[in-house]
Amino acid sequence: MRILVIDDEATQRELLAGHLERQGHKVMTAGDGEEGLSFLHDNGSEVALVDMRMPRMDGLTFIKRSLETNPDLAIVVMTAYGTVESAVDAMKAGAFDYLLKPVDLEHVGVILAKIENNQKLITENRYLKRKLEQADDFKDIIGRSNAIKKVLSDVSRIARSDATVLIRGESGTGKELVARAIHQASPRATGPFLAVNCTSLPETLLESELFGHERGAFTGASSRHLGRFELADHGTIFLDEIGDISLPIQAKLLRVLETKTFQRLGGEKDIKVDIRVLTATNRNLEAKVKDGSFREDLFYRLNVIPVTIPPLRERRDDILQLAEFFIEKYNRKNSKAVRGVTPLAKDLLLRHSWPGNVRELENLIERAIVLSRSDVIDVADIDPFVQDHVEQTSNFENLTLDENEKRAIIEALKRTHGSLIEASELLGIHRNTLRLKIQKYRIG
Repeated sequence: MRILVIDDEATQRELLAGHLERQGHKVMTAGDGEEGLSFLHDNGSEVALVDMRMPRMDGLTFIKRSLETNPDLAIVVMTAYGTVESAVDAMKAGAFDYLLKPVDLEHVGVILAKIENNQKLITENRYLKRKLEQADDFKDIIGRSNAIKKVLSDVSRIARSDATVLIRGESGTGKELVARAIHQASPRATGPFLAVNCTSLPETLLESELFGHERGAFTGASSRHLGRFELADHGTIFLDEIGDISLPIQAKLLRVLETKTFQRLGGEKDIKVDIRVLTATNRNLEAKVKDGSFREDLFYRLNVIPVTIPPLRERRDDILQLAEFFIEKYNRKNSKAVRGVTPLAKDLLLRHSWPGNVRELENLIERAIVLSRSDVIDVADIDPFVQDHVEQTSNFENLTLDENEKRAIIEALKRTHGSLIEASELLGIHRNTLRLKIQKYRIG
């Protein structure tokens, strides 16, 4: 356990800290309550052993202040024999137990064992509560197809573990939704969930965003910055587009996965965190391992439990249910009362190949809701690109999926006069993904 020892008597403080470290605990020390609060804010802790009488801030004040922001902190107060009444006040303020000075080290072990058992019960109770609420965890993953049912089954089985998960699928399939569902169905659900898109920042900024930095680490670093790994302590971090990070950051990420430790930029202190790492990619990582742009050892660390989300064209049974979900969502957002989709418009939706997957469908429904002048979505309300694409379907029947996708991209670029931003919005995919596909298909 992580234990903070707060005592203004240096001899007592170091004796207790040394004993606890020999027992395998991670120990920090502070000379008074104010210093203890600062340590708690910067590093966190599960247990605090606190002297009642100290300068600047006494034990009772520390209890009240610390529990305001750390309600799960187990506080054990240390008090002299003649002042047991102060221990009673401490218990009323929220302390877990108390120790009489001089401290009996064997008794410390007994109390810590009680705390550990109590924390296990709290964790189990939270997990059971989350299991009862699990139906809500998956409310945003819509579908009745066998393909999506398998994804939900995988999520419910792997959520309880702490294993690293690699979520694979094309852009727009809902990889972050699956990551959030894993977190919400896990024992870490009460902890933070932090998502980082690894392609949205330059390498230097991404490194600072993930690992944090110390003041003066680089030009403009005027103060300490806590990174996402540190902020996600006791929770889950989701790294999207993991296949696009540089080799230097890959090496640092590998260390975090292997040791659960890292250093802030410009820092020398190892920071240990308790986190679960979920990652996602639409890239072929095996191919990147072969060409040397992705570390093989990191790939195997990330791919402990793979989850693959099928593209929308492979789960056509879900298209109309997703459309209904998005109609309800954007009716609320835009104060509209669209009842549904006409039969002809449904046929159009079912025949489209959805190169942008669920994101493309969502964008289409939002546009139709905003522009519709009646209480139903008809063919005229659907993006002309989709209509043109479906009309050409008969010409695509003997083509591969890649050839269909290439034609859809070429058509989108024609319609937007070569604008990557507008074409990516039309297709419902990120512009970085569109650039990669243009390179892949050698579209000039």
